[in-house]
Amino acid sequence: MYRAGAHSGFSAIVARARRFGHDRRGVAAIEFAFIVPVLLVMYFITMEASQAIETSKKVSRIGSMVADLVTQQQTVVKANLEAMMKIGSTTLLPYNRSTPKIIITAIQITDETAPRVLVAWSRKLVGSTYSVDAAAGTTTTVPSTLNIRNTFLIRVESDLAYTPVIAWDGQSNQQKALGLLSTFSNISMSETYYLRPRRSTTIPCSDC
Repeated sequence: MYRAGAHSGFSAIVARARRFGHDRRGVAAIEFAFIVPVLLVMYFITMEASQAIETSKKVSRIGSMVADLVTQQQTVVKANLEAMMKIGSTTLLPYNRSTPKIIITAIQITDETAPRVLVAWSRKLVGSTYSVDAAAGTTTTVPSTLNIRNTFLIRVESDLAYTPVIAWDGQSNQQKALGLLSTFSNISMSETYYLRPRRSTTIPCSDC
């Protein structure tokens, strides 16, 4: 009787093990648990990539827009330039996790055998602060194709330290700098545009 009972108990264990091995009712849940983290990572990467590309295009648009506005003027004053830069910065909306830097520089290339490239005036916006960038009369550089004697140029530089959503704490309005997030907390985006005056040979600024 003892041996038969032991055999019967062993057979029951084997039968249960076989039933467990053939039971597929929890497979979908287990597979889902493995796949969900991968899907979430792919979703956030795709979302961040698309937002970064769109923001980069807007940074480029700031430069072209501001340069176009300035070169349509015959003369300017600081208030005009600051309003143009303010308009340019709103191009980034609804992105608001960091603020752009915009620099407008008027460049006079002298009428000399070896022409000098000089700053006529400049104006800069960093966050909400306006100031002079390079002092009038200082030397600057332009691409060789634009270095033409006795010509005038407007250069607009736009720059943004892009902060991804995953590296941003909306509650405290600050960047998260923990773990891998700190690596992607500031992605530099910049663009430089050169345009010539449209309605005059130069564009003086009376109070820059």
